[in-house]
Amino acid sequence: MLKNYFKIAIAVLRRRKFFTFISLFGISFTLTILLVLTAFINKVVGDSYPDKKRDRSLYITRMSEVGKGTSSSSTLSYYFLNHYAGSMKTPVKMTIFSNINGTNTYINNKKIAVDYKYTDANYWDIMEYDFLEGKPFNKQQVDAAERVAVISEDMRKEYFGDVPAVVGKFIEADNVKYRVIGVVKNIPITSYMTYSQLYLPYTVSKTDYKSKGYLGGFMGVVLANSKADLPKIHDEYEQLISRVPMESKDFQKIYSHAESYIAAYLNTGNEDQSGVTLVLTVLGTFVFLFMLLPTLNLVNINITRIMERSSEIGVRKAFGASSKTLVYQFIVENIILTLLGGVIGFILAFIVIQVLNDAKLIANLELSINFTVLAIGLLICLVFGVLSGVYPAWRMSKLNVVTALKAQ
Repeated sequence: MLKNYFKIAIAVLRRRKFFTFISLFGISFTLTILLVLTAFINKVVGDSYPDKKRDRSLYITRMSEVGKGTSSSSTLSYYFLNHYAGSMKTPVKMTIFSNINGTNTYINNKKIAVDYKYTDANYWDIMEYDFLEGKPFNKQQVDAAERVAVISEDMRKEYFGDVPAVVGKFIEADNVKYRVIGVVKNIPITSYMTYSQLYLPYTVSKTDYKSKGYLGGFMGVVLANSKADLPKIHDEYEQLISRVPMESKDFQKIYSHAESYIAAYLNTGNEDQSGVTLVLTVLGTFVFLFMLLPTLNLVNINITRIMERSSEIGVRKAFGASSKTLVYQFIVENIILTLLGGVIGFILAFIVIQVLNDAKLIANLELSINFTVLAIGLLICLVFGVLSGVYPAWRMSKLNVVTALKAQ
């Protein structure tokens, strides 16, 4: 039966080529945009390099202090993370690292912009960077405030050129020379918590990381022994925050959370609205509105096609075809049309992604169409096909046999 429906669908598509072109264009264009967007989101949120232990990690990225008519929200200070969060008993390990900072350096009279961040030694145990050369700095080097650095592969190429090895060489940043001890695989800037071109021990920082204020330029990650311990760590941190004394009389409440990667990544510092909820709402609205127009367009085209086939429908009804059979046939035909548009959309999305990757609009961000993206694309095709086919199919099933035959 499905084979016959497929043959009928192909015959109908070939009969009215203009309508077919409009339908396929709308489907393929919509799917291309959605697939590229899905590939971007999947890369930004789903890529687990270098925090491959994400499934048993919680992230502490922000704090909000709220009082009557006043509030303050920011990343946290090294002091707060070390003194308070570092006192938790459930985590097996914790790392503290800074936000991305920017500076300039010069090599052969050429100015190079450098993104750098400070970390502790635990950072390299919790995060699993791929070292192309050398190794990370250890606790002894951090405690001794040694001027050592781990650099990214793109910084190695930009600063040192095509040399076989750079470990032991010196790189200058912010008028300070650091000895390179390791080179790691690039990370896209969209992974802002782990991205950098230059990783330095926090003890060489020129800013006062020992300040006892609560807010500052640092974030933390706590590692659980197993995934089952994450709720315990979350609850322990919530209880800890409830006991932390107010930093100032102007504030009455402190908000800070040990969260999953996605929640921390999207944390806006607004306690009244979750960043995850906000992003899902925005994306959901965008996808709905973006699919609405082509769906309505396809519905109108399908209704026109049905009216042209009224005589065929009348004959089939006269020979005993039920409304249910006709509805099923038309929905299957529409899904076939949508899947054809989906194939074109997949091809176009692949081409667009290759163009975006070659253009390098976002440093080190390489998009790809993987199984997850393909599955979402297939789901979109099926939803698109069903939504745009149900109403026209229902209209078709309600055609009166005599009226339909008169149209012949």
